[in-house]
Amino acid sequence: MAEHNDLGKTGEDLALAELLKKGFQLKERNYSFNKAEIDLVMTHGSDLVFVEVKTRQTAEIGEPYLAVTKSKQRQLIKAAHHYIVSKDLDVNARFDIVSIVHNSYRTVIEHIEEAFYP
Repeated sequence: MAEHNDLGKTGEDLALAELLKKGFQLKERNYSFNKAEIDLVMTHGSDLVFVEVKTRQTAEIGEPYLAVTKSKQRQLIKAAHHYIVSKDLDVNARFDIVSIVHNSYRTVIEHIEEAFYP
């Protein structure tokens, strides 16, 4: 079995490939502010999209996106705010989640646009 961090990296790679196929463009990967980390910062059309990637080997304990709790959302919103302010951007921003179940039998990728709002 993959180590936890390896699974997370694999998930981010899978999510990135999926989003690039959909016409997203990567701006930054693993943007950190305080204790929060945004997995992928991308653009899609005129939107700036902050993407949280959740990867699990099984959905037995619930779909991976369910791990993006309210407190996790608050951390992501703070980090996204810092990103926008520090780069002096005037953009429409949104938060997407890519939920992945990945194991030796299958890979299921679910892209949830506008998963939550600040």
